[in-house]
Amino acid sequence: MTISALICDELPVVRDGMRTLLDAVPDIDVIGTTDNGMEAIMLARTARPDVVVTDLNLRIISGLEMIRRLGKEDPPPNIVVFTASDADKTVSDVLHAGTSCLLGKDASPQELVAAIRAAAAGRAMLAPNVAQRLVTWFREQPDTTAPPQYPEVTDLTPREREVTQMVARGMSTEDVARELIIGVATVRTHLYRVRTKLGVRDRAQLVSLAYRSGLIQSDGRGTGLEKRAS
Repeated sequence: MTISALICDELPVVRDGMRTLLDAVPDIDVIGTTDNGMEAIMLARTARPDVVVTDLNLRIISGLEMIRRLGKEDPPPNIVVFTASDADKTVSDVLHAGTSCLLGKDASPQELVAAIRAAAAGRAMLAPNVAQRLVTWFREQPDTTAPPQYPEVTDLTPREREVTQMVARGMSTEDVARELIIGVATVRTHLYRVRTKLGVRDRAQLVSLAYRSGLIQSDGRGTGLEKRAS
Protein backbone atom coordinates (compact mmCIF):
# COMPACT_ATOMS: atom_id res chain seq x y z
CA MET A 1 0.00 0.00 0.00
CA THR A 2 1.32 3.45 -0.92
CA ILE A 3 1.65 5.92 1.96
CA SER A 4 0.64 9.50 1.13
CA ALA A 5 2.68 12.14 2.94
CA LEU A 6 2.53 15.90 3.41
CA ILE A 7 5.80 17.72 4.19
CA CYS A 8 5.83 20.91 6.29
CA ASP A 9 8.93 23.00 6.95
CA GLU A 10 9.89 26.67 6.95
CA LEU A 11 13.00 26.14 4.82
CA PRO A 12 12.64 25.42 1.08
CA VAL A 13 15.90 23.49 1.05
CA VAL A 14 14.59 21.12 3.70
CA ARG A 15 11.21 20.66 2.02
CA ASP A 16 12.79 20.06 -1.39
CA GLY A 17 15.42 17.75 0.03
CA MET A 18 12.84 15.63 1.83
CA ARG A 19 10.63 15.50 -1.24
CA THR A 20 13.55 14.32 -3.41
CA LEU A 21 14.41 11.69 -0.82
CA LEU A 22 10.87 10.39 -0.43
CA ASP A 23 10.06 10.47 -4.15
CA ALA A 24 12.70 7.76 -4.53
CA VAL A 25 10.90 5.50 -2.04
CA PRO A 26 8.42 3.25 -3.91
CA ASP A 27 5.78 3.02 -1.18
CA ILE A 28 5.69 6.74 -0.23
CA ASP A 29 3.89 9.38 -2.29
CA VAL A 30 4.46 13.05 -1.39
CA ILE A 31 1.15 14.83 -2.05
CA GLY A 32 2.43 18.30 -1.24
CA THR A 33 4.77 20.56 0.73
CA THR A 34 4.20 23.80 2.63
CA ASP A 35 5.82 26.20 5.09
CA ASN A 36 2.45 27.42 6.38
CA GLY A 37 0.64 25.79 9.29
CA MET A 38 -2.81 26.94 8.17
CA GLU A 39 -2.19 25.80 4.62
CA ALA A 40 -1.06 22.44 5.97
CA ILE A 41 -4.42 22.01 7.70
CA MET A 42 -6.28 22.84 4.48
CA LEU A 43 -4.13 20.42 2.47
CA ALA A 44 -4.69 17.72 5.10
CA ARG A 45 -8.46 18.23 4.85
CA THR A 46 -8.55 18.07 1.04
CA ALA A 47 -5.81 15.56 0.21
CA ARG A 48 -6.21 13.35 3.31
CA PRO A 49 -2.53 12.33 3.68
CA ASP A 50 -1.77 9.24 5.72
CA VAL A 51 1.17 10.98 7.37
CA VAL A 52 2.07 14.63 7.98
CA VAL A 53 5.83 15.18 8.36
CA THR A 54 6.47 18.50 10.04
CA ASP A 55 8.91 20.74 11.84
CA LEU A 56 7.58 22.82 14.73
CA ASN A 57 8.59 26.14 13.18
CA LEU A 58 5.99 27.09 10.55
CA ARG A 59 4.44 30.33 9.32
CA ILE A 60 1.05 31.65 10.48
CA ILE A 61 0.60 28.99 13.18
CA SER A 62 3.22 26.77 14.77
CA GLY A 63 3.68 23.12 13.97
CA LEU A 64 2.50 22.26 17.48
CA GLU A 65 -0.75 24.18 17.06
CA MET A 66 -1.23 22.59 13.65
CA ILE A 67 -0.81 19.13 15.18
CA ARG A 68 -3.38 19.92 17.85
CA ARG A 69 -5.91 21.08 15.27
CA LEU A 70 -5.27 18.11 13.00
CA GLY A 71 -5.93 15.86 15.97
CA LYS A 72 -9.56 17.02 15.86
CA GLU A 73 -10.02 15.91 12.24
CA ASP A 74 -11.96 12.73 11.49
CA PRO A 75 -9.89 10.73 10.99
CA PRO A 76 -6.76 12.58 12.09
CA PRO A 77 -3.56 11.99 10.08
CA ASN A 78 -0.59 10.34 11.74
CA ILE A 79 2.16 12.80 12.60
CA VAL A 80 5.94 12.61 12.30
CA VAL A 81 7.74 15.54 13.94
CA PHE A 82 11.37 16.32 13.25
CA THR A 83 12.83 19.12 15.32
CA ALA A 84 16.16 20.45 16.52
CA SER A 85 14.76 20.91 20.04
CA ASP A 86 14.78 17.99 22.45
CA ALA A 87 13.81 20.02 25.52
CA ASP A 88 11.57 18.19 27.96
CA LYS A 89 8.76 20.72 27.43
CA THR A 90 8.93 20.27 23.66
CA VAL A 91 8.88 16.47 23.90
CA SER A 92 5.98 16.56 26.38
CA ASP A 93 3.93 19.01 24.29
CA VAL A 94 4.50 17.11 21.05
CA LEU A 95 3.57 13.71 22.49
CA HIS A 96 0.49 15.06 24.28
CA ALA A 97 -0.64 16.72 21.04
CA GLY A 98 -0.87 13.27 19.45
CA THR A 99 2.40 12.84 17.59
CA SER A 100 3.19 9.27 16.59
CA CYS A 101 6.88 9.68 15.86
CA LEU A 102 9.48 12.20 17.02
CA LEU A 103 12.87 12.56 15.36
CA GLY A 104 15.78 14.95 15.70
CA LYS A 105 16.99 17.07 12.81
CA ASP A 106 20.05 14.80 12.71
CA ALA A 107 17.92 11.76 11.79
CA SER A 108 19.21 9.75 8.86
CA PRO A 109 17.17 9.29 5.65
CA GLN A 110 16.60 5.68 6.67
CA GLU A 111 15.21 6.76 10.04
CA LEU A 112 12.86 9.24 8.39
CA VAL A 113 11.50 6.61 6.01
CA ALA A 114 11.14 4.14 8.89
CA ALA A 115 9.27 6.76 10.96
CA ILE A 116 6.82 7.50 8.13
CA ARG A 117 6.11 3.79 7.70
CA ALA A 118 5.72 3.34 11.46
CA ALA A 119 3.33 6.30 11.72
CA ALA A 120 1.23 5.06 8.81
CA ALA A 121 0.93 1.71 10.55
CA GLY A 122 -0.14 3.37 13.81
CA ARG A 123 3.13 2.64 15.59
CA ALA A 124 5.40 4.98 17.53
CA MET A 125 9.05 5.80 16.90
CA LEU A 126 11.23 8.10 18.98
CA ALA A 127 14.69 9.52 18.53
CA PRO A 128 17.17 7.43 20.58
CA ASN A 129 17.99 10.27 22.99
CA VAL A 130 14.29 10.96 23.58
CA ALA A 131 13.53 7.27 24.14
CA GLN A 132 16.40 6.98 26.62
CA ARG A 133 15.21 10.00 28.59
CA LEU A 134 11.67 8.63 28.75
CA VAL A 135 12.97 5.28 30.01
CA THR A 136 15.09 7.06 32.64
CA TRP A 137 12.12 9.17 33.72
CA PHE A 138 9.90 6.09 33.97
CA ARG A 139 12.43 4.22 36.10
CA GLU A 140 12.65 7.15 38.50
CA GLN A 141 8.90 7.13 39.17
CA PRO A 142 7.71 5.45 42.38
CA ASP A 143 6.18 2.03 42.00
CA THR A 144 2.47 2.59 42.43
CA THR A 145 1.47 -1.02 41.88
CA ALA A 146 -0.73 -1.93 44.79
CA PRO A 147 -0.07 -5.37 46.30
CA PRO A 148 -2.99 -7.80 46.36
CA GLN A 149 -5.23 -7.20 49.32
CA TYR A 150 -6.07 -10.06 51.71
CA PRO A 151 -8.38 -8.56 54.33
CA GLU A 152 -8.91 -11.99 55.91
CA VAL A 153 -5.30 -11.89 57.18
CA THR A 154 -6.31 -9.13 59.58
CA ASP A 155 -8.68 -11.61 61.28
CA LEU A 156 -5.75 -13.66 62.57
CA THR A 157 -4.77 -13.32 66.19
CA PRO A 158 -1.15 -12.41 67.04
CA ARG A 159 -0.44 -16.05 67.98
CA GLU A 160 -2.01 -17.34 64.74
CA ARG A 161 0.17 -14.92 62.75
CA GLU A 162 3.24 -16.12 64.62
CA VAL A 163 2.45 -19.77 63.96
CA THR A 164 1.71 -19.06 60.29
CA GLN A 165 5.03 -17.25 59.84
CA MET A 166 6.97 -20.10 61.43
CA VAL A 167 5.24 -22.68 59.25
CA ALA A 168 5.87 -20.53 56.16
CA ARG A 169 9.58 -20.51 57.02
CA GLY A 170 9.55 -24.32 56.89
CA MET A 171 9.26 -25.22 60.55
CA SER A 172 7.38 -28.42 61.42
CA THR A 173 4.51 -28.56 63.87
CA GLU A 174 6.85 -30.01 66.49
CA ASP A 175 9.44 -27.28 65.85
CA VAL A 176 6.81 -24.57 66.31
CA ALA A 177 5.63 -26.20 69.54
CA ARG A 178 9.17 -26.29 70.95
CA GLU A 179 9.89 -22.72 69.85
CA LEU A 180 6.73 -21.31 71.42
CA ILE A 181 6.79 -23.69 74.40
CA ILE A 182 3.26 -24.91 73.73
CA GLY A 183 1.81 -28.32 72.99
CA VAL A 184 1.75 -29.88 69.52
CA ALA A 185 -2.02 -30.19 69.76
CA THR A 186 -2.24 -26.44 70.44
CA VAL A 187 -0.17 -25.70 67.33
CA ARG A 188 -2.45 -27.93 65.26
CA THR A 189 -5.49 -26.09 66.65
CA HIS A 190 -3.96 -22.76 65.67
CA LEU A 191 -3.22 -24.04 62.16
CA TYR A 192 -6.77 -25.38 61.79
CA ARG A 193 -8.20 -22.01 62.76
CA VAL A 194 -5.80 -20.20 60.41
CA ARG A 195 -6.76 -22.42 57.46
CA THR A 196 -10.44 -21.89 58.23
CA LYS A 197 -10.10 -18.10 58.41
CA LEU A 198 -7.97 -17.86 55.27
CA GLY A 199 -9.93 -20.43 53.29
CA VAL A 200 -6.94 -22.65 52.46
CA ARG A 201 -7.01 -26.44 52.39
CA ASP A 202 -3.48 -27.44 53.27
CA ARG A 203 -0.05 -26.28 54.41
CA ALA A 204 1.14 -25.55 50.84
CA GLN A 205 -1.72 -23.14 50.21
CA LEU A 206 -1.16 -21.57 53.62
CA VAL A 207 2.52 -20.91 52.87
CA SER A 208 1.67 -19.48 49.44
CA LEU A 209 -0.91 -17.10 50.88
CA ALA A 210 1.47 -16.02 53.65
CA TYR A 211 3.96 -14.78 51.05
CA ARG A 212 1.41 -13.32 48.64
CA SER A 213 -0.34 -11.37 51.38
CA GLY A 214 2.91 -9.94 52.72
CA LEU A 215 2.43 -11.73 56.03
CA ILE A 216 5.97 -12.97 55.55
CA GLN A 217 8.65 -11.58 53.23
CA SER A 218 10.56 -13.71 50.72
CA ASP A 219 13.76 -13.21 52.71
CA GLY A 220 12.18 -14.99 55.66
CA ARG A 221 11.44 -11.91 57.78
CA GLY A 222 7.97 -11.19 59.08
CA THR A 223 6.32 -7.91 58.21
CA GLY A 224 5.72 -6.88 61.80
CA LEU A 225 1.97 -7.17 61.32
CA GLU A 226 1.73 -9.32 64.41
CA LYS A 227 3.27 -6.54 66.49
CA ARG A 228 0.85 -3.96 65.14
CA ALA A 229 -2.09 -6.32 65.68
CA SER A 230 -1.12 -6.88 69.31
